[in-house]
Amino acid sequence: MMEATDISETFLRSIDVHNILPQQEPFVMIGSLTHFEMNTTTTETEIKATNIFVDHGKFSASGVMENIAQTCAAREGFYNKYILHKDVQMGYIGAIRDCQIQALPPVGATITTRIDILEEVFGMTLARAMVTYMQGDDRIVVATAEMKLAVRENG
Repeated sequence: MMEATDISETFLRSIDVHNILPQQEPFVMIGSLTHFEMNTTTTETEIKATNIFVDHGKFSASGVMENIAQTCAAREGFYNKYILHKDVQMGYIGAIRDCQIQALPPVGATITTRIDILEEVFGMTLARAMVTYMQGDDRIVVATAEMKLAVRENG
Protein backbone atom coordinates (compact mmCIF):
# COMPACT_ATOMS: atom_id res chain seq x y z
CA MET A 1 0.00 0.00 0.00
CA MET A 2 1.28 3.46 -0.91
CA GLU A 3 1.92 5.70 2.11
CA ALA A 4 1.02 9.39 1.96
CA THR A 5 4.61 10.28 2.93
CA ASP A 6 5.97 8.51 -0.19
CA ILE A 7 4.19 10.72 -2.72
CA SER A 8 6.26 13.06 -4.88
CA GLU A 9 4.99 16.13 -6.71
CA THR A 10 6.29 14.62 -9.95
CA PHE A 11 4.14 11.52 -9.43
CA LEU A 12 1.08 13.61 -8.52
CA ARG A 13 1.46 15.83 -11.60
CA SER A 14 1.66 12.70 -13.79
CA ILE A 15 -1.84 11.60 -12.76
CA ASP A 16 -4.63 12.38 -15.21
CA VAL A 17 -7.16 14.19 -12.97
CA HIS A 18 -9.98 12.60 -14.98
CA ASN A 19 -9.04 9.33 -13.22
CA ILE A 20 -9.53 10.75 -9.70
CA LEU A 21 -12.57 12.98 -10.24
CA PRO A 22 -16.20 12.01 -10.78
CA GLN A 23 -16.59 15.07 -13.05
CA GLN A 24 -15.76 14.91 -16.74
CA GLU A 25 -15.29 17.51 -19.48
CA PRO A 26 -16.34 20.23 -19.88
CA PHE A 27 -16.87 20.38 -16.13
CA VAL A 28 -13.33 19.59 -14.91
CA MET A 29 -12.03 22.66 -13.03
CA ILE A 30 -8.59 21.46 -11.89
CA GLY A 31 -5.49 20.86 -13.97
CA SER A 32 -3.18 18.83 -11.76
CA LEU A 33 -2.78 17.54 -8.25
CA THR A 34 0.49 18.95 -6.88
CA HIS A 35 0.51 18.04 -3.18
CA PHE A 36 -1.21 15.35 -1.12
CA GLU A 37 -1.24 14.73 2.59
CA MET A 38 -4.22 13.54 4.58
CA ASN A 39 -4.80 17.04 5.97
CA THR A 40 -3.53 19.24 3.12
CA THR A 41 -4.01 18.98 -0.63
CA THR A 42 -3.03 21.40 -3.40
CA THR A 43 -3.99 21.66 -7.06
CA GLU A 44 -3.00 23.95 -9.94
CA THR A 45 -5.21 25.05 -12.78
CA GLU A 46 -4.50 27.23 -15.79
CA ILE A 47 -7.51 29.40 -16.59
CA LYS A 48 -8.31 28.91 -20.27
CA ALA A 49 -10.58 31.06 -22.42
CA THR A 50 -12.61 27.95 -23.30
CA ASN A 51 -13.48 27.21 -19.63
CA ILE A 52 -17.27 27.25 -19.18
CA PHE A 53 -16.86 29.46 -16.08
CA VAL A 54 -14.87 32.21 -17.84
CA ASP A 55 -16.84 35.41 -18.33
CA HIS A 56 -15.38 38.55 -19.94
CA GLY A 57 -11.84 37.17 -19.69
CA LYS A 58 -12.02 36.27 -15.98
CA PHE A 59 -12.68 33.05 -14.06
CA SER A 60 -16.05 33.53 -12.34
CA ALA A 61 -16.82 33.18 -8.63
CA SER A 62 -18.86 30.05 -9.47
CA GLY A 63 -15.80 28.57 -11.18
CA VAL A 64 -13.65 29.36 -8.15
CA MET A 65 -16.13 27.54 -5.87
CA GLU A 66 -16.25 24.55 -8.19
CA ASN A 67 -12.43 24.54 -8.29
CA ILE A 68 -12.35 24.35 -4.48
CA ALA A 69 -14.90 21.52 -4.47
CA GLN A 70 -12.92 19.62 -7.11
CA THR A 71 -9.70 20.06 -5.14
CA CYS A 72 -11.52 18.35 -2.27
CA ALA A 73 -12.76 15.69 -4.71
CA ALA A 74 -9.23 15.16 -6.07
CA ARG A 75 -7.98 14.58 -2.52
CA GLU A 76 -10.70 12.00 -1.91
CA GLY A 77 -10.29 10.42 -5.35
CA PHE A 78 -6.52 10.12 -5.01
CA TYR A 79 -6.85 8.61 -1.55
CA ASN A 80 -9.48 6.11 -2.69
CA LYS A 81 -7.75 5.10 -5.94
CA TYR A 82 -4.07 5.08 -4.99
CA ILE A 83 -4.07 4.33 -1.26
CA LEU A 84 -7.26 2.35 -0.57
CA HIS A 85 -7.56 0.93 -4.14
CA LYS A 86 -11.28 1.74 -4.26
CA ASP A 87 -13.42 3.45 -6.88
CA VAL A 88 -13.78 7.22 -7.09
CA GLN A 89 -16.90 8.37 -5.23
CA MET A 90 -19.39 11.13 -6.01
CA GLY A 91 -19.40 14.02 -3.57
CA TYR A 92 -21.76 16.92 -2.94
CA ILE A 93 -21.27 20.41 -1.54
CA GLY A 94 -23.20 20.57 1.73
CA ALA A 95 -22.41 24.13 2.74
CA ILE A 96 -20.10 27.04 2.00
CA ARG A 97 -19.35 29.60 4.68
CA ASP A 98 -17.02 32.49 5.34
CA CYS A 99 -16.54 32.79 1.58
CA GLN A 100 -14.64 35.85 0.47
CA ILE A 101 -13.97 36.38 -3.22
CA GLN A 102 -11.23 38.99 -3.38
CA ALA A 103 -10.21 38.82 -7.05
CA LEU A 104 -11.16 36.98 -10.23
CA PRO A 105 -8.15 35.51 -12.04
CA PRO A 106 -7.74 36.39 -15.71
CA VAL A 107 -7.49 33.95 -18.58
CA GLY A 108 -3.90 32.69 -18.71
CA ALA A 109 -3.36 32.81 -14.94
CA THR A 110 -2.49 29.60 -13.10
CA ILE A 111 -4.39 29.36 -9.85
CA THR A 112 -3.18 27.34 -6.88
CA THR A 113 -5.84 25.93 -4.60
CA ARG A 114 -4.94 24.64 -1.15
CA ILE A 115 -7.37 22.87 1.11
CA ASP A 116 -6.75 22.08 4.76
CA ILE A 117 -9.02 19.48 6.31
CA LEU A 118 -10.52 20.74 9.56
CA GLU A 119 -12.72 17.77 10.33
CA GLU A 120 -13.96 14.47 8.89
CA VAL A 121 -16.87 12.61 10.44
CA PHE A 122 -19.64 10.29 9.14
CA GLY A 123 -18.79 10.82 5.47
CA MET A 124 -18.70 14.61 5.85
CA THR A 125 -15.54 16.66 5.34
CA LEU A 126 -15.01 20.25 6.44
CA ALA A 127 -12.19 21.97 4.57
CA ARG A 128 -10.70 25.46 4.66
CA ALA A 129 -9.60 26.64 1.23
CA MET A 130 -7.43 29.37 -0.22
CA VAL A 131 -7.12 30.09 -3.93
CA THR A 132 -4.25 32.28 -5.19
CA TYR A 133 -2.35 33.18 -8.36
CA MET A 134 0.86 35.00 -9.17
CA GLN A 135 0.77 38.37 -10.89
CA GLY A 136 4.39 39.32 -11.51
CA ASP A 137 6.10 38.94 -8.12
CA ASP A 138 2.85 39.29 -6.18
CA ARG A 139 0.70 36.45 -4.90
CA ILE A 140 -2.93 37.52 -5.32
CA VAL A 141 -5.55 35.94 -3.05
CA VAL A 142 -8.56 35.01 -5.15
CA ALA A 143 -10.75 33.47 -2.47
CA THR A 144 -10.94 31.95 0.97
CA ALA A 145 -13.79 29.78 2.18
CA GLU A 146 -14.83 26.85 4.30
CA MET A 147 -16.65 24.10 2.46
CA LYS A 148 -18.52 21.12 3.85
CA LEU A 149 -18.77 18.14 1.53
CA ALA A 150 -20.56 14.82 1.72
CA VAL A 151 -19.43 11.68 -0.08
CA ARG A 152 -21.88 9.08 -1.38
CA GLU A 153 -20.62 5.55 -0.84
CA ASN A 154 -20.59 3.46 -4.03
CA GLY A 155 -22.50 0.25 -4.20
